[in-house]
Amino acid sequence: MSERLVGTVSRGLRAPIIKEGADLEKIVTDTVLNAAAAGEFEIRDKDIIAVTESVVARSQGNYATTDQLAADVRNKMGSGTIGVIFPILSRNRFAICLRGIAKGADKIVLMLSYPSDEVGNHLIDIDALDEKGIDPYMDVLTQDEFESMFGKSRHPFTGMDYINYYKDLIKEEGTDCEIILGNDPRRILDYTLKVLTCDIHTRERSKKILKAAGAEVVLGMDDLLTESVDGSGFNTRFGILGSNKATENTIKLFPNDCTPFVEKIQANIKDATGKDVEVMVYGDGAFKDPVGKIWELADPVVSPGYTKGLEGTPNEVKLKYLADNDFADLQGDELKAAISEYIKNKDADLGDSMVAQGTTPRRLTDLIGSLCDLTSGSGDKGTPIIYIQGYFDNYTK
Repeated sequence: MSERLVGTVSRGLRAPIIKEGADLEKIVTDTVLNAAAAGEFEIRDKDIIAVTESVVARSQGNYATTDQLAADVRNKMGSGTIGVIFPILSRNRFAICLRGIAKGADKIVLMLSYPSDEVGNHLIDIDALDEKGIDPYMDVLTQDEFESMFGKSRHPFTGMDYINYYKDLIKEEGTDCEIILGNDPRRILDYTLKVLTCDIHTRERSKKILKAAGAEVVLGMDDLLTESVDGSGFNTRFGILGSNKATENTIKLFPNDCTPFVEKIQANIKDATGKDVEVMVYGDGAFKDPVGKIWELADPVVSPGYTKGLEGTPNEVKLKYLADNDFADLQGDELKAAISEYIKNKDADLGDSMVAQGTTPRRLTDLIGSLCDLTSGSGDKGTPIIYIQGYFDNYTK
């Protein structure tokens, strides 16, 4: 048998356009089986099928209007002034939510993080803050103070002035608006005791700090639309976190109940081929752009549902460590054989042993979801299903 020269392969599979009510389990199953039958690949044990959360939510019809969101805001936060703090800067991710929030409020005091939002979208370069002697962890700036020192903010990729874009959006809904910039959530309490904290991965800390500081009402985006409002979609776990703009007045929410979905596809492939594959739903990957400094992960989790074989973290040894240390005196086939034998006999749990240092201690679903997000892209590739082979292979396979 000739030696295999290819390791992990990630393929984007083209699928039909998914609409509300589609039998997505069947579509995914048929897409994979048809691609295999066309000779694109042979289905093997431990292959991975990944489906983007967007089409899962779309097939579930998990949508809400800005009016429905506004009704939930009004019901849970009452009338008067609402402090809306730490949103990300995104026309796709947050602007549509802000429109609904504004419809449900009389006045909004919008507190933006600076120099960047939580996922790395910058309002201002941190060097400019240094030049002006501004400490973003201590100093709270009004919009006028910020713009008098730095001018209008411009996003490095899109050129958007998010400060005035968000302000104008709020005012379009007939809601008064005031904007401040700061990073201490307690400072919003100088303006109102009703706060909606819109950060994603730090939301529990923000809520705890605000409650301890005397806020009367503290909600996160994960507390809105957790159940249907006037017939809306909802997400019991994440609320409007992970949502996207669908239309100018409609929000697509993060999908619900993904575990039964992935388990059904796994069973379908087993029935059709006898092979045991793993299946997951993926959203944003978790990686940082070196130029724009954007961290990407605007979803609350990379994967809202996956089969049990994707639990845990990799258990890998560092090949270059073995080559430079344990087998530094070996070359060629002798070195290859020694490393192969080491891998075959490695511990089931390497933990923090020296030979594992430098490998990636991230969850499998986060690593694989990032690979899927990069493979599918966010534009017009038309590949909402990703098929991965060889991910669990090592040098000996």
